[in-house]
Amino acid sequence: MTGLDAFVGEREVASPTEMEALGRALGGVLRAGDLVVLTGPLGAGKTTLTRGIAAGLDVRGRVQSPTFVIARTHPSLGDGPPLVHVDAYRLGTDSELDDLDIDFAGSVVIAEWAAPFAAAVADRWWEIEIDRGGLTRPEAPTATATAAGEADQGSAGAGADGVGATGPHVADMEDRAPRRVTISRRG
Repeated sequence: MTGLDAFVGEREVASPTEMEALGRALGGVLRAGDLVVLTGPLGAGKTTLTRGIAAGLDVRGRVQSPTFVIARTHPSLGDGPPLVHVDAYRLGTDSELDDLDIDFAGSVVIAEWAAPFAAAVADRWWEIEIDRGGLTRPEAPTATATAAGEADQGSAGAGADGVGATGPHVADMEDRAPRRVTISRRG
C-alpha cells in the first residue's frame, strides 16, 4: 500500500474545489495495486474526489460516475498506472465485482459503494468516508429530486456537467456544505 498513511484521519473539506484538491494530493501518492473504497451518500462528492485523484495520477479521459457502465478505465498519460473507477451501487454480490475482471494489481482502483465487497478482492484497502450531514445510502430507488438536493433514484442520470441532473448519482457536491472526510486503512 502507498503513502496514504499521511492522510489517515478526519478532516473538513469546505468546497468542491477543496475536495478535488484533496483528490489531487491523494492521486500523487497512489500506486498500482491500491484499492480505495469511497463511502458516502448521494451527492457527497465521491466523483469530485475521484476527478482530483485522476488529475493527480495524470490519466486520460473525463471522470464521471460510471453508474451505467459499472467500471471505467482511464489509461495513464505517462508511465503511471491506469485508474479504474468502479460504481458498485448496482452490484448485488462480491462475486459480481470479481466478475468485472479488473486488474487490481496493475491499476489504482477507486470503487464507489464497494465497502461490502472489498474483502473479496483485496486483503487490504483504503476507505474514504464522506459525510454530508448524516445522510445514508438509500436501500431502494424511491426518492424524487427536489430543490433541496434529494436524489431521484428513478431517472436516467446526470447531464455532461452534472447540473440539474437526476438519477442515482446526482451532481457531485450538489450543495456547497462542508464535508467531513475520514480516511482509514482496512483489512
